[in-house]
This record gives sequence, structure tokens and C-alpha cells, in this order.
Amino acid sequence: MRTTISKKYLSGYLLSFSGYFLLALIAIGVTELRAQSNPSPGRAQSKAIWITGATIHDGVKAPYPGLVGFSNGRIHYVGSGAEIRLDPSNSEIINASGQHLYPGFIAPHTLLGLYEIEAVRATRDHTETGSLNPQVHALIAYNTDSRIVPTVRNHGVLLAQIAPEGGLISGRSAVVQLDAWNWEDACVKPQDGLFFNWPSMTNQSGRQAPSTEEQEKSRRQTLDQLRQYLNEARDYHRANPSTTKTKASPVNLKLAAAAGLWNGSTKVFVRVSEAKGMIAAVEFFKAWNLKPVLVGAEEADLLVDWLAKEKIDLVLGKVHRLPNRDGDPVYAAYTLPAELAKAGVRFCYSMDGAWNQRNLPYQAGHAVGFGLDTLRALQALTLDAAKILGIDDRYGSIEEGKSATLFLSEGDAMDMRGNRPTHAFVDGRRVNLDDKQKVLYRKFSEKYDIPAK
Repeated sequence: MRTTISKKYLSGYLLSFSGYFLLALIAIGVTELRAQSNPSPGRAQSKAIWITGATIHDGVKAPYPGLVGFSNGRIHYVGSGAEIRLDPSNSEIINASGQHLYPGFIAPHTLLGLYEIEAVRATRDHTETGSLNPQVHALIAYNTDSRIVPTVRNHGVLLAQIAPEGGLISGRSAVVQLDAWNWEDACVKPQDGLFFNWPSMTNQSGRQAPSTEEQEKSRRQTLDQLRQYLNEARDYHRANPSTTKTKASPVNLKLAAAAGLWNGSTKVFVRVSEAKGMIAAVEFFKAWNLKPVLVGAEEADLLVDWLAKEKIDLVLGKVHRLPNRDGDPVYAAYTLPAELAKAGVRFCYSMDGAWNQRNLPYQAGHAVGFGLDTLRALQALTLDAAKILGIDDRYGSIEEGKSATLFLSEGDAMDMRGNRPTHAFVDGRRVNLDDKQKVLYRKFSEKYDIPAK
């Protein structure tokens, strides 16, 4: 006899099975997430910490042996330590003999925390539709649970400027520290910059390229659009200096977003690579008494003296790249930092994307191999970067009164062979230096009986 099951009970059975299956998948997913979750942020500093025996690279002067003490997240002593007797009963003493102490490195102009997996659209939150998006705020999109952040942190990068991309006006950047529970905790400076993308000043050629007249017209229209926005934003700020929302006059978010440009709390950052564009951008913003920071600046070698005269700060593109122009020597990008430093131009380094930031310190080391002074290379990672981002009152160097955001390395932190951080602190809180890559290394070292380093 054939057994029959009604459609009603069959559908109920299938729904029940699918429900259990879904719950099982969720449980597996939660277990997997727990197994691979990031290290928890460090607890607030409870007692004084003293670091002894290390070579101090304070970001201000040449390296020297000494003692550094900090409490409540602030550095309270930097010196030889000859006049101090350490009491282990109420302090933690770290014997760092043979190691090197550095200020936390700073990664400007990065997608860190905004961009996780390139092939998965849901993990990319770095750009917005439309051309004019000054109201976009990168900070609230910053993901402190990013798996990439610990891998970058473990190369000494403890601070970052996260910046949106896309459009003529991309939006507002923010400076964050890289050991936090959420974006509110991570915030160091909420609106440090407003990012612009400068149009190319060079006409394209070729069969598919528009005519010269059409390209010049498009360029004029783009700059007119930008000019109109800045004029309206300035007038709006004058009429609404507090940008307080009332029933009579609600806040215009796009115009209010530029308020920091007029009160000095926000800088202009312009992405531009060619020399013509760099000159045009600086001259353009002079009409509003604004001095832009130029980002990328691949052809800065053509304008070294002019940049020094105008006192323009640069966020250089990566040093590890091929030259942009035909006929340039292959090492043109390697020698650019030394040329800029010799002329007195202030600059810092940047890298594309998010995970790439772990290679940021080695940009500086590579430039040292092509003529850049070692101290100047370190300052581009620390103090000069802090000055460009407007956070040098708290970060960028190991000095009394500043934040205890620093790390110890077994060797030269600008050399990938020597940069092995053993301790790191952000605002005095101890950073857990574990990450996904280290977990996988230990796992497969055990599988193949390889001695873990």
C-alpha cells in the first residue's frame, strides 16, 4: 500500500526542516565568528608603566637610549632616568633592552575600516552616488571589527585618517585610533578634512577622445560647479554660523558640511597627480583663503621649489610604484621624498586601499635607501603626518604631555625584516597584538610541525 502525505503536512515538514537548517547555519556562523573574532580593545591604564632599556625614536631628534614613563594615558617622563628610582610595587616595568621605541605610525588617506573585501559589495562603504557629497561623513561608517585593522596595527600603524572616495566632493574624513569598540571610541578628530577630486588639466588624445573644445568646456563646467558650491557654503556659514536647526530654517546638510573650512577646524584635501592640476588647485582655493593639502602629487618633482615657496603640504602616493611619465628613471618615485625634504616641503606617506597600510612603514625605509634622512623619514610617518592632520598637540612624537600612543619593536620599524612589535599602547591602553594571520600561522605550524616564531 502506498503511503501518501498531504501537501499541508509536507509543506509544514519542509518549513520545519528549513527552519532547523537555518538555525544550524546561524549557529555554525556564530561559532565561526567567535573563533575568528578580533582581539578585544585594551582596558584603560590603571597604573604607571615604565619602559626601560630601549632606544627611543621620539620623532623629534636622533635616537638615544633612555626611559619613558606614562600614566592615565599620558607621557609624564622622557629622559635618561638617572634621577628616578622605579618602584615595582605601584608600577609596571617593561625591560625593553635591545628594542626600539617609536611613536605610533599614522596612515593618512586610507580606506581602512571602510573597505573589507574588494569582491563583496556589501563590505565596501567608501563611496556615495552623485558628484557633490560634502555631507558624507566617513567616521560613522568606520568598522572597528574589521579583520584588516589588527593586521595593520601589528606593523606599528596605530592611527589613521579614513577618507571617502568618489565624485567631485567625496565627503569628510576623520582621524581614528585603531584599538576601539566602536567608531565613537575610535574618534580622535571627527572632521579633519573635506576631500575634493581635481579634474585632469591635460586633454586626452586618440580616436575615441572628445574634441579639445569639448574637454575644455567640461573642465570649466566642473570648476564652475565647485566654485558655486564654495560660494554658497561660505555665504550659508556667514548667515548660519552655528548651523542650529530651527523650525524656521532647517539645516542644509550639504552647505553646513563645509563649516569647518571657514572656522579653521577642517582642511581642504585635494586628490591630484599632475603638475598642472597641482598649480591650478592651489591657485583656485586662494579665492577663499584656503590652502589645500595635495594628495597623491605624483608629479611633485616638477614643482619642488614652487611647493616650498607656497608652503604646501603633501600626502604622497606610495613610494613603491613605477614612474608616471615616459622617459623617467625607474627610481623617480623612490628619490622624490629626499628631494622634497631637501627643499623644506612637508609631506607624509599614504597607501592605496585598506590592507595595504601594513606596508606604510616600509615606504619610509625605501626612501631612506634613496637619500632621505632617517629622522625625516620617521617624521613623515609620525610628527609631520600629525601636523598635516592637525593632531600634533597629542600625537606624533614621544614627548612629555602627549598621548602614550607608542610601540616597541625588536628592530628597525622601517625595515620589514626588523619591524616586529612586542608591545603597543594607544592612549596608554595595552593593545592585543594578535590577529587572524597570526592565528592561521600558529594553526598550520602545528599541523606541519613547524616551529612557530
